[in-house]
Amino acid sequence: MTGFANRAATLKDMPFRRITALVGLCLLVLLAQGAQAQEKIIKSHGYSFFGDLSYPADYPHFNYVNPGAPKGGEISLYAPGTFDSMNPYSRKGRAGRYSWMVYESLLGEMPATGEGAPADAYGEMYGLLAESLEYDEAKTWVIFHMRPEARFADGTQVTAQDVVFSHNLFLDQGLQSYAEAVRKRILTAEALDDHTVKFTFAPDISRRSLIDQVGSVPVFPKHWYDKTGARLDEPRLEAAPGSGPYQLDNYDVNRRIVYKRNPDYWGRDLPINIGRHNFDIIRVEYFADDTAAFEAFKAGEYTFRMEGNSKKWATGYDFPAVESGYVKLEELPDGTPPTPSGIVFNLGREVLKDVRVRDAIALAYNFEWINESLQFGLFKQRNSFVQDTPLEAKGVPEGAELELLRSLGDVVPPDMLTEPAVMAHSSGPARLNDRRNLRKAMKLLDQAGWKVGDDGKRRNAKGALLTLDFPISASGSATMGAVVESFVSNLQLMGIDAKYEKIDAAQYTLRNRDRDYDLVFDGYGAFLEAGTGLNQQYGSEGAAFSLFNPAGLASPMVDALIDAALKTTTREDQDVALMALDRALRYERFMVPVWYLDKYWIAYWDMYDHPDTLPPYALGYLDFWWYDSEKAAALKAAGALR
Repeated sequence: MTGFANRAATLKDMPFRRITALVGLCLLVLLAQGAQAQEKIIKSHGYSFFGDLSYPADYPHFNYVNPGAPKGGEISLYAPGTFDSMNPYSRKGRAGRYSWMVYESLLGEMPATGEGAPADAYGEMYGLLAESLEYDEAKTWVIFHMRPEARFADGTQVTAQDVVFSHNLFLDQGLQSYAEAVRKRILTAEALDDHTVKFTFAPDISRRSLIDQVGSVPVFPKHWYDKTGARLDEPRLEAAPGSGPYQLDNYDVNRRIVYKRNPDYWGRDLPINIGRHNFDIIRVEYFADDTAAFEAFKAGEYTFRMEGNSKKWATGYDFPAVESGYVKLEELPDGTPPTPSGIVFNLGREVLKDVRVRDAIALAYNFEWINESLQFGLFKQRNSFVQDTPLEAKGVPEGAELELLRSLGDVVPPDMLTEPAVMAHSSGPARLNDRRNLRKAMKLLDQAGWKVGDDGKRRNAKGALLTLDFPISASGSATMGAVVESFVSNLQLMGIDAKYEKIDAAQYTLRNRDRDYDLVFDGYGAFLEAGTGLNQQYGSEGAAFSLFNPAGLASPMVDALIDAALKTTTREDQDVALMALDRALRYERFMVPVWYLDKYWIAYWDMYDHPDTLPPYALGYLDFWWYDSEKAAALKAAGALR
């Protein structure tokens, strides 16, 4: 009897209800199989939201690296101020420079040296601890297949359990703004086996920053935390072993940190790492301020310096080692959008909630005079949060951008639809106190109810003084101090009781975290793609406490545009939404935009080399530069360096 006949005979002997149940079960199985057949599963060696990866699965290395770069030598740099912790994720204390570099993630968006990988393509990530990943087309879940050869520096295997532990550690002990945002988006993290980990995402939310979020979380050794009882949110000088190419070698608190390349690094031959992590030693020297640091560089106490001080760049590099060719100066192109930095208003202060007051304060900043008199004319004035990119809003909104803004309804002010994008004001370079701008500013303050009294001070109807406190770090440059001093002097001319105070680096960090200021020199993140990190920086949800939102900006219009950007499914629609977001951020006037530079200023003792063509999104001096032993020997033979 055939198998089919056997099944038919069996069915004849069954009660009707059992037959009905069996048929129903079969139908469910068939429907489920049909749904699985229709559901597209994407398997890949890397990830980008739009699925367009620049490098194929068999890529040998990134295009911009030198695959034959020699390994060896030391690069030494400086850091300002002090440190009291080697835990970069603590809510307290001041972490040592590069203390995060010892850890790796499933995907290589932020490799051990933190330069971002790859540096020639934006928004792409490639397998690091994970050799591959798979996810459904709707991005409701992702499974990472980990490399079984991955090891922490103590020799223990990196497992899926470590990944889940690290994810949960950030939720339980990490920054509040981060933890709250992630809990709403990621439902579960589970280790399917020792080398397979699955994340399931919440329904009815944007698919942005889900796979890349979980793929970029640093992975910590669970066994070390279990043994030591250490917490992520507390400062400590003992560093957990990581899986990255560099590990902490030694430190001298407030003086020096040394990282050493792990000779047994498990991932040295991966395509993502070829031509990278070339130095044996990365040494960081600490100095109280930039003046002391510069003198130490001239003496060869450290050998690589990124210059941010225009006065030093214009006039300071005339010492003998430069003139003799021992120290090399380079201006290299920077293809990233400049950091949107500037004088940030604390919108939690009642007086600064009035946009007229903020506009008046902004007029005290004279970019033209500061640039010519203090910065040697080397900078450009920033207007946009995505300056010099195709996303920069210009003129009045039109086309698809105008259509999007209109679709948001009343949260968009009518004048934003008809007026050009907000631009930084212009000033006369001849004198610090541009009288035209000061007169305009004082009228705005009058309109806002802050009148000038007999003593020349501005008070409101209740007699309260208009006071502003502007703390700056004592470890900053003298030029920064001069910039702030000139700005404050113009505020005082308006009748504002403004003062700035230099405080030590540790106290400055604490006040910054506690948002204990009226004004602060700070920055936000530029953006070339939509991601839920926009909510942490610019959104209302964490505005009261987010360290990434120093103004405490909470704008329904900005929220709506972030949400619109996160819902886009094409690059074209995304770019329209981000351009509108740039326009909205500028409209809110929560920051006085200052200067920017579209190049890197670097000085180094001539014993390093880099690829002839650098990638657009990273300078890469800790990533894909290398040490030239012959040049180093020549410097020592000449007595230039010890």
